[in-house]
Amino acid sequence: MRKRMPTPLLAVPPALPALSLSLALLAVSLTLFAALCVLRHAPMADLLVYRAEGAAVAHGTDLYGFTVTRWRLPATYPPFAAILFVPATWLPLPALKAACLAGNALLLATLVALSARLAGRPVRAPLLHTATALSLWLEPVFQTVLFGQINLAVACLVLGDLTRPPGARGKGIALGVAAGIKLTPAVFLAYLLLRGRHREALTASASCAGTVLLGAALLPAASTDFWTHRLYDTGRVGKAWIVDNQSLQGLFARALGTAAPGPVWVLSAAAVAAAGLWLAARAREERHGVLLAAVTALLISPISWSHHWVWCVPLLAVLLAEGRVRLAVLVAAAFTARTLWLVPHEGDRDLHLPWWQQPLAAPYPLLGLALIAVAALRAAQAVPSARISSASTIR
Repeated sequence: MRKRMPTPLLAVPPALPALSLSLALLAVSLTLFAALCVLRHAPMADLLVYRAEGAAVAHGTDLYGFTVTRWRLPATYPPFAAILFVPATWLPLPALKAACLAGNALLLATLVALSARLAGRPVRAPLLHTATALSLWLEPVFQTVLFGQINLAVACLVLGDLTRPPGARGKGIALGVAAGIKLTPAVFLAYLLLRGRHREALTASASCAGTVLLGAALLPAASTDFWTHRLYDTGRVGKAWIVDNQSLQGLFARALGTAAPGPVWVLSAAAVAAAGLWLAARAREERHGVLLAAVTALLISPISWSHHWVWCVPLLAVLLAEGRVRLAVLVAAAFTARTLWLVPHEGDRDLHLPWWQQPLAAPYPLLGLALIAVAALRAAQAVPSARISSASTIR
């Protein structure tokens, strides 16, 4: 009779090595990023703007009358967002920066998990840690954390809402709040309407309206100033033609060598908005519709700074879930190559780039246009197939 081997007191689960390795990778990634911030004396300029906005609300000063940092950055968000920034004044600046770094790391992990949910694939802890560690170095994510931006928070609000089960209580509220903070997510309201999800669209619209009313109730003067004047002064946000701007307007401004592309951009943006939202509404898969709506919003916005393109995370998740590994590698390369920062961009040199540098200066809008073009081609190919199938059924 064989003797039973004694069971070790500390049995190691098979998944533990993978979990330990993934946690170590995440720790190394975050440590390297933090060290880079210290070495580069990263000012987290946008975080300083948010803090100043919160201080303006707390002290009752002019919300849109100040500029901060050596870049003279003003407040650009609606009054509701400034109200949310008040807690940023409660911490000393070093502690606030540390909290912002930790918070964005958690938000990135949340976005990775939500992206997996969008793609219809469960994500276990080792994969979550690994994907978060690697996603940190995608240029839009990197810049978001480096500047102390809120893009990850806004993306999580939108994606968390859109990926909730159909009919879930309060579905649409978080999307409306996101639109009330940064406006651009309002494109998803049109997306919901076109998909026939009127209840969610109504809930999101009511939620967004609530943020406007709250801002007006607490900051009436600032609300009047923003909604009647500041909202339409896009030049106040920044120069549209610099390489930082990865929207259609930035692409055309640099390609045409003019700071104001005017009708060319307006007509192109209108065409892309119509095509992108139509394709998003007709997409068979919800994940494709969400991504097309997000890309459309980024393209047609007057200014989409490179760090606004954090939607590259769910895009990569969907491509990998669908087995399009080679395409995912190419997309990941586009979002890590940082070609926009390699071209001359000091002063007004962005407006004088040779033709061969134009694609390098606009990698994200070109990629976005390519995604919409591929979706349009597939939609066109699906129509004859559907007709043939219908004809066969009739016969």
